[in-house]
Amino acid sequence: MPFQLHVITTGKLELVQASNIAAEIHSFVDFIHIREKQRSAKELFHWVETFIVNGVPKEKIIINDRVDVALATGAGGVQLTENSLPPQIVKTFSQQLKMGCSIHEPAAAVKKAAGQVDWLLFGHIYETASKQGRKPRGLDLLKKTVRASSVPVVAIGGIRPQHIREIKMTGAKGIAVMSGIFASKEPGKAAACYHNEINKEEKEVYEYHH
Repeated sequence: MPFQLHVITTGKLELVQASNIAAEIHSFVDFIHIREKQRSAKELFHWVETFIVNGVPKEKIIINDRVDVALATGAGGVQLTENSLPPQIVKTFSQQLKMGCSIHEPAAAVKKAAGQVDWLLFGHIYETASKQGRKPRGLDLLKKTVRASSVPVVAIGGIRPQHIREIKMTGAKGIAVMSGIFASKEPGKAAACYHNEINKEEKEVYEYHH
């Protein structure tokens, strides 16, 4: 699969701000994850509706944890956590729903991949404000996770555009960005910057092999 760019809401913005950013960035990204753990199912439903009204394609919207909201809104997919329903249960509700799963150890990659997920979100890779005081897992562990997994691994945690090349070299198939875009003063420019860097790396790899 082409190298993907996932963008995740920070849980710190109000709906109007978040949906305006989503509308501005969606053409540069593959998926926008609504990760608002403090919000109710009813609120999340309203978030998805607002994103869609604002022009975000619903197939690009991924809901964190809440399978019910993903199904009720017709969103593109769901990002499962360690406390979510197991992937094989979710599959019984919908074959169309894309599914990601968050993991923190290479061993978990083997277990989760057997559950038919579309990607595994692994991190945090670099120092990040959202995980202050916690040691990053780093590129070596990312590489081990990629080797252990039969499905694409998406790296998360403190990733800047200049990190894309070294992440790609581990065999990871994408990156997920939270504050790097949603907390940026210019989210549109930030998203374009990540997007352009990914395109540049993809092009170089393509030219090398042809």
